[in-house]
Amino acid sequence: MTKIGLLQALKAFTEETVAELLLPVRRQREDEEAPAPRAAKVYIPRLPEMKASDKKAPYVIHSIITGQDHQTPGEPLESSAVVRTLLCVYHEAEDEGGLALLNLAERIRVELLRRVVIEDFTLDLSQGVELLVYPDDTAPYYMAEMATVWKLPPVKREVLEIWP
Repeated sequence: MTKIGLLQALKAFTEETVAELLLPVRRQREDEEAPAPRAAKVYIPRLPEMKASDKKAPYVIHSIITGQDHQTPGEPLESSAVVRTLLCVYHEAEDEGGLALLNLAERIRVELLRRVVIEDFTLDLSQGVELLVYPDDTAPYYMAEMATVWKLPPVKREVLEIWP
């Protein structure tokens, strides 16, 4: 499985995890009435249109930050990837906005720690799960990011044997 497979697995996992958490959506000029609250949409590896980020809230974006393949002599090849998960919510009330963001982040964090394995990918708990809530005053939008490290399934190597 590849890093793309990891992102697809995380997208499906997140959609399932946050499906019942309905969050406010900002009314747009073209809306005749206020939109109903909805679950956060999940994107990989970016928003389809970054200029419209405020129109997309609430949302979650999973993207690969780094990847590493390492082999100690005599040991199997080990592969890992660092995933950045960006979370964004909208809320008119500042105190409620911060809580809505934390609620979204905690749902994902707790479910990751509960499951640990998603499809063929394993959360590397030795690396921890890191959460950073952006301290900027961006009301009525609230953002955070989560960093996780994933162990990827090993790549099967094909070695040609050379006969003397």
